[in-house]
Amino acid sequence: MTVNAVPVKKKRSFLQRMQGNWDLLFFCLPGIVITTIYHYIPIYGVQIAFRNYKAKKGIWGSDWVGLKNFERFFNSAYAGTTITNTLLLSVYSLVASFPVAVILALMLNSLRHKRYRKVIQAVTYAPHFISTVVMCGMLILFLSPRVGVVNTVIKSLGGEAINFMGKSYMWRHIYVWSGIWQGMGWSSVIYFAALAGVSPEYHEAAIVDGATKFQRVLHIDLPFLAPTMTMLLILNCGSILSIGFEKAFALQNDLNIGVSEIISTYVYKVGLINRDISFSTAIDLFNSVVNSILLITVNFITGKMSGNSLW
Repeated sequence: MTVNAVPVKKKRSFLQRMQGNWDLLFFCLPGIVITTIYHYIPIYGVQIAFRNYKAKKGIWGSDWVGLKNFERFFNSAYAGTTITNTLLLSVYSLVASFPVAVILALMLNSLRHKRYRKVIQAVTYAPHFISTVVMCGMLILFLSPRVGVVNTVIKSLGGEAINFMGKSYMWRHIYVWSGIWQGMGWSSVIYFAALAGVSPEYHEAAIVDGATKFQRVLHIDLPFLAPTMTMLLILNCGSILSIGFEKAFALQNDLNIGVSEIISTYVYKVGLINRDISFSTAIDLFNSVVNSILLITVNFITGKMSGNSLW
């Protein structure tokens, strides 16, 4: 009695797998080209961090100094302050803003009146399209101790004007919560789109069983959002040290610089103002390496805990 052997599938090459899918490759081609030009080719310049870069000599002609620029940064008085400020500001922003977008999406999804939902969406999305510089100008003007709206109200109630932008303990709160106000509507879009894929049959069955609206949100909507929340949490943790430069620099002054000096603003001052290109490149490379390690670590942990990961 003979047993038929199970045929073994041969591993196909990339070209064989792409047969019949060339249209998809051409569709992705512009993104591949742009990513290669602006993200992969510039990696060539990373070696500046390990050289005493001189523009006249060029990258290869500049003297190789190894880890001297990194040692200089970690031995400086600014290393601990900038890293600490960056971590505190980034973690604060992540912890405060992440649940707000989810809650807003759940609230909008639970709203029965479509007209009110569209109005609320438009109102919450609108601040996202305000430029960072304009937003910072608005904050400085509104919180001004002389002509600001907030201090005008405080003085009308018998209080004394407060220099909000000059108080170090207030600066992080102003930065984070103004960012939440500006970005919560836009951040909730992806969650709202994920909730649109929830079948109404689940909610109908839950209503028949007597489930309240909160119970339906807790046991139906949130489990559907869990994979999306995990992906975004991993990506946010991977850029935890990459806080935007514009807003921090625009809101920075001599009175709050002790808490507002972060890695990106320090790199700008050292690299462009002081023209120390090698030193600033070393700091930025350290920033990128830490972000990569955090991304891989958080991705591994979430993959083990929830089964959802980027790879």
